[in-house]
Amino acid sequence: MRRVLLDSRYTLVGFPTTIIGFVLMIAGFAAGVGTAVVWIGVPLLAGTLMVARGFADAERGWLSRVLDRPPVRPRYKQPPPGAGRMRRLVNPLTSGQSWLDLLHGVLNLPFAIISFVLTVVFWALPLAGLTWPVYGFFTMRIPGSVELPELLGLGDSYLVNSTFYFGIGLIFLLLMPLTIRVSALTRAMLGRGLLTGVAELQERIDDLAQGRAAAVSAEANALRKLERDIHDGPQQRLVSLAMELSRAQRQMTKDPDGAQATLTSAISATRETLDELRALSRGIAPPILSDRGLAPALAALAGRCTVPVDLDVQTVERYQAAVENAIYFVCAETLTNVAKHSRATVCTIQLTRIGDVLMLTIGDDGVGGAHVAKGHGLAGLADRLRAVDGELTVRSPDGGPTLIVAEVPCG
Repeated sequence: MRRVLLDSRYTLVGFPTTIIGFVLMIAGFAAGVGTAVVWIGVPLLAGTLMVARGFADAERGWLSRVLDRPPVRPRYKQPPPGAGRMRRLVNPLTSGQSWLDLLHGVLNLPFAIISFVLTVVFWALPLAGLTWPVYGFFTMRIPGSVELPELLGLGDSYLVNSTFYFGIGLIFLLLMPLTIRVSALTRAMLGRGLLTGVAELQERIDDLAQGRAAAVSAEANALRKLERDIHDGPQQRLVSLAMELSRAQRQMTKDPDGAQATLTSAISATRETLDELRALSRGIAPPILSDRGLAPALAALAGRCTVPVDLDVQTVERYQAAVENAIYFVCAETLTNVAKHSRATVCTIQLTRIGDVLMLTIGDDGVGGAHVAKGHGLAGLADRLRAVDGELTVRSPDGGPTLIVAEVPCG
């Protein structure tokens, strides 16, 4: 019932508003075009577009309730800084959205008329039909009155008339929610296309730009981290290994036993370097991910984690490489943080597909305190997910537990 009342208010109140706006816009536009040659029409046209903008803003407020969407207002073109009075006056003429507002004010009239008529009819007929048994008892006794059932040959008794009108009212009452909803949506879709379509497109473009910037930032951060880790770890070990092998070479003739000990140390350092390189390679898509998919790759990550992991993979499909890499990277980095900082005793990983969304959920019973603020490791994960239109949600109060959810479109 609440939806019917909201849609009815939209169609009933919007009808006189649309008529007033239509008259003002047509009159202002005609006067502005007719006097444009003597420059009087320029401010008239600008004023008409500002009037159209006011009516458009009111329509946008109604659209958010009818369509159950957040209110969206496009960005109107602003005059350049330091512009003179005349430039600011004619600025509405340079904004494409201002002309769309004017076009909506003109085209909206027939839709407003149709929706208004349908709303009035489908409110009036149920009310009149269902209440006829109350007032019809008196109208039948008016001299010369003829009821519709009598014209149709159904009879002219009070019972026949009551049944007939009550049935008509009941039928229209049942059809009223659907009819009013369709009429309101028909008019609202015109408003959405002309008044918020450009804004929604601009928001989408902004989201894509932010995603592209996030991807560049995430890759740059990942490369810097990899470079730093290689410099601080394997590179230093390889330098030390070269020095050890040079010393062993010098000891071969003078001190064979010492050379043997040095070679043993060098072999141990080589193994440690290989282990460290394997650990670094986990931040890059490993062969198991590209060859076998997410399920085996996540199982490998869980098996290497120093904290016991309960893994639940409910999808074995293959997805786009960017989607699989993002999910793998989030899981790898999160497990690393769990092992280093959480002091957890158990970790859970669940991978599911819900509709066209791939969802990775990671939880632990550690000390909590994780968040995605800039300067923390999770901020890089959020940027990486934004690059594939994904989203990272972190719930980690102080004292724990921690729950991290990564959602990535996969349709």
